[in-house]
Parts: sequence; C-alpha cells; structure tokens
Amino acid sequence: MSKVSPKKHLGQHFLVDQNIAVRIVAQLTLHRGVQDVLEIGPGMGVLTQYLLQHPEYRTTVIDIDRESIAYLKEHFPQLGDRIISADFLKTDLSKLFPGPFAIIGNFPYNISSQIFFKVLEQRQVVTEVVCMLQKEVAERIAAPPGSKTYGILSVLLQAFYTIDYKFSVSEHVFHPKPKVQSAVISLVRNGVEQLACDEKLFFQVVKQSFGTRRKTLRNCLKTYHLPPEVQAQPIFDKRAEQLSVADFVGLTQLVAQNLQV
Repeated sequence: MSKVSPKKHLGQHFLVDQNIAVRIVAQLTLHRGVQDVLEIGPGMGVLTQYLLQHPEYRTTVIDIDRESIAYLKEHFPQLGDRIISADFLKTDLSKLFPGPFAIIGNFPYNISSQIFFKVLEQRQVVTEVVCMLQKEVAERIAAPPGSKTYGILSVLLQAFYTIDYKFSVSEHVFHPKPKVQSAVISLVRNGVEQLACDEKLFFQVVKQSFGTRRKTLRNCLKTYHLPPEVQAQPIFDKRAEQLSVADFVGLTQLVAQNLQV
C-alpha cells in the first residue's frame, strides 16, 4: 500500500512536514516515569516513526480508519499487536493500559473536544497530552480567566492539567489543506488529585455557568433554587468567564451547601 487517502467524514488532514512532526514528538516529557504512549489517529505514521525512535517509549497507536490500520501494519510491523483498530472515543482504555499513560496525536478537528472530555474522565491515568488541533480550540483551552475564549474546556482541563500553548502551525503543511490554522498544545497533569468540592457537581456548575455567556451567574444557576441571601453574594454578579478554577471550586461548595431539593 503506497499511501492512505484522506477521508473527509473522519476529518483527516495528514501532516506532511517532517520538521513539525519531530517538534510535536519532542514536546512529550513522560513525567512520573510513564512509559506507555498512545497515539490517536496516526494515519500514515508521520508521528509514529519518530515515537519509535525512542526505545524508552512503549508506543501504541489507535485508528478508526481501516485503510490506515492496514498501512501501519505494513510499514510498522515492529508495533505488532499495539496497532489498535478501534474508535478511541468508544475504547475501554483500562484494557489497553494497566497503569498511567500519555497521549499524543494530530487530533481530527471534528472530535477534539470529545477527546478532551474522555481525557477528563480518565484524568487519574492520563498523565500528559501532546496534540495538534484547530488553533481556535487550542487557544480556548489555554485561555486565562477574563478572556473572551475562556470557556468550559478551559476551566475543566485547567483544573487538572497545566496547559502550555506550544506553537502555531500553518495550514500549508497538510494534505489536504484545512480551511483553518492549527496549533500544538501540551497538557501535563498537575498535583490536584481531587478538587476540594463534589467533582460531579463542579462539572455541572461549570457547564451551566457558561450556558449563557452574557448572563450573570445568578441567572445561569437559577435551576439550583439557591436562597436569596446566597444569591446576594458578589460572586453571583459575575459572568462565568471572570471566574478562575479556584473560584468555581468555591462556587460549587456554595451550591452544595445550599441546594434546595
């Protein structure tokens, strides 16, 4: 098989610039002594080839595209049974890795947010993520409080990971050329093992707070039926993008203490 044809329905845009591939792989730190690396959507192995130059990494690749899987089996036989033909979003990762692992990949633009929500579900074992994705999404994830692009993913990911915007990538280094620019970011697990609040409620409060960006938290969180004296507190005059992760933890505690069923 000479090459894989990019499929629009899978959001495939194959990176063809080897220098950028080298730079992406170089961002991995594999802190906490992690050896297992999972590459999502390897395509024709532009990153895979450089991952395999690191004998200290135990590289596994996963792709939903059967044509890519056939290509990888032909060109990277040394991976053996670590070429997984499956949908990452539907895969039970605990069956692939008994312990912590890192994730790397050029994420398909159409499912990048879903990938991050899955990472959040697996945050106790996913120690690090290095990825290329749509620049707009990368900027949103790395955005600080008060920024117009700061949103749900920014808060949830920053609660558990240190986010680092690495570099921007031109649309001209892909085949086919996407209509948007790309960027590479890294997420490294921080020291927060557990938030100082009910984490399930934290996720709900964050999502609801950003439900209507222009409204104050008082309006966004009406469904919790908080007592008037609680709603009178200054934090409820703010909008969601003004709150840091720590502010959201405090807000979640406040909601939990005053829930009226």
